[in-house]
Amino acid sequence: MVPTSSTNADPLTRAEIEEFWETWLDVNRRAEQSGDWRVMAEWFAEDATYGWMYHPDEHFMAVGRDQIRDWAIGIEMDGLDGWHYDYVCTMIDEQKSMIVGFWKQRSGILDDNGEEYEILGIGGSWFGVERQSSGADAGQIKIAWQRDWFDLPSTAHTFMAIVEAGKAPDTLLKRMSVTGLDVPGHYRLEDLPSTVWPPPVEAGRYVTQAPAPGAAS
Repeated sequence: MVPTSSTNADPLTRAEIEEFWETWLDVNRRAEQSGDWRVMAEWFAEDATYGWMYHPDEHFMAVGRDQIRDWAIGIEMDGLDGWHYDYVCTMIDEQKSMIVGFWKQRSGILDDNGEEYEILGIGGSWFGVERQSSGADAGQIKIAWQRDWFDLPSTAHTFMAIVEAGKAPDTLLKRMSVTGLDVPGHYRLEDLPSTVWPPPVEAGRYVTQAPAPGAAS
């Protein structure tokens, strides 16, 4: 059975989502400044899911707040000291309780021209937020699921440019060695513990356009 977050029977207002989003931006900045992203785990529901794709048959997925803390914003972010992920545009849909944030990945490392190494391509995160109905978080707004996307070839290019310029700190070199299916949270597509698309979307709750007649489903 695919884990999903609790059904949100208590709809959120736009003002509530916007207020929650401001706290998320604030904790992002605090995490960047400290170099420890684990503080962000408390913004997730106990049963939240967080995933992204590396390759068609290698995906990352964390299920539950503990795995998100230890893997998604732990192992996956360790060694990226000085990197910052600046949200440059945000879209909020209060009817669906969803947020899409588009961010740029900048390294904090300067090239010989004084320009900061940046991963090109559009990156972002798609969130579903819910008011929790039970447990220690009852009444609080939390992230029920998050799915990221980014340009992997551009990421590899920027990392290698930093290495070839002799500007990669040991922490970054160590992070670059953390790859492959043996790393916690890395799965083949068929083994994923949650869905590539967010669970409620995969379940068809938000279909906007049905397939054309005769199209393969």
